[in-house]
Amino acid sequence: MSVTPQQAHQSGAAGAAIFAGSDSRKYNYFEPKARKASHYEDMTVDVQPDPERYLLQDWIISFPDGTPTYSKTWTKALSSNWHQFRAVDQEWERTHYQRQSTICGMVQSVIENSRKSGAPKRFDKAWVKVLQDHLGAYKHAEFGLGTSLMQAQRYGYTQMVNNAILTNSSYKLRFSQDLTLYLAEIGLDLEGFDHNAGKKHWLEDPIWQGTRKAVEAIMGSTDFLEQYFAINLVFEPLVGELFRSGFIMQMAASQGDFATPSVVGAAEADYERNLANTVELIHMLTHDKEHGVHNKGLFNGWMAHHGALAHEAAANLQPIWSLPRVKVSSFAEAQSLSKNRIDAICAQVGLKAP
Repeated sequence: MSVTPQQAHQSGAAGAAIFAGSDSRKYNYFEPKARKASHYEDMTVDVQPDPERYLLQDWIISFPDGTPTYSKTWTKALSSNWHQFRAVDQEWERTHYQRQSTICGMVQSVIENSRKSGAPKRFDKAWVKVLQDHLGAYKHAEFGLGTSLMQAQRYGYTQMVNNAILTNSSYKLRFSQDLTLYLAEIGLDLEGFDHNAGKKHWLEDPIWQGTRKAVEAIMGSTDFLEQYFAINLVFEPLVGELFRSGFIMQMAASQGDFATPSVVGAAEADYERNLANTVELIHMLTHDKEHGVHNKGLFNGWMAHHGALAHEAAANLQPIWSLPRVKVSSFAEAQSLSKNRIDAICAQVGLKAP
């Protein structure tokens, strides 16, 4: 039996008859954001197949209930083109490993140099207790958020969205590990340092129960974009930065501690990249010509819900500011900065601040 050219083409099934750049030897099959495609775009755009872009057949693999490999129903947000998103930091596998390796090397150097110089023994005793109990508790928040993002990334509709969420998860989990290793190592130089105190405070101390509630609400969401949104646009400015920048990094030097800010500072740099990526994605969705109004209503609901939990969590943390012997900043000052931060974030994406 003879086979027509059209039948022969359809039997391949995993391609398209005509696509952007199909007549070019460079195979530029997508529209780059700038004039020329970046290496990041080459490595992430359209990596997974999509029947709406180039495939002749439907999804190659589906779940037993008929749900396709990737589904737009995994978030209540709508987009006229999910493939439009490009991460601001343009991070993909190789660049992510390089950056993480650099940060890990820096943190390890800080720890080694600090211990060699005997720095932990010069920390104020009240400050040592703060690090033991409260920085030790906070690492559990970072681990919970990282775990939430690890689950969320699987459900992003495109590889670009998945990459941004997955690298975010990796940074969170690495920082949780940084804190664990840092406290374990300086604890070797501090008599009576209780390595289990942080977990006890995380589980039982009223100061941390609002934070636990906020983190667990994020982890319990079944909408992957809500998890990503709530972490970077709500929890981080109102709770994460409040504790890291507004407390630890402000107070540490006055307690004779120049090591902890270097370790914690790596997380602040992580957040700037993750925030930029999230703002880019949410701005794209709130300004979508077809679905922008729907998305703004949805996101304002998420902002109000998670904002209330984050405000409660922040208020519960207030007693920590009274613990250091030398006080150089107040909770009110730190909270004012966090309010300004979330106001600026909401203004960027066109939402109402909680």
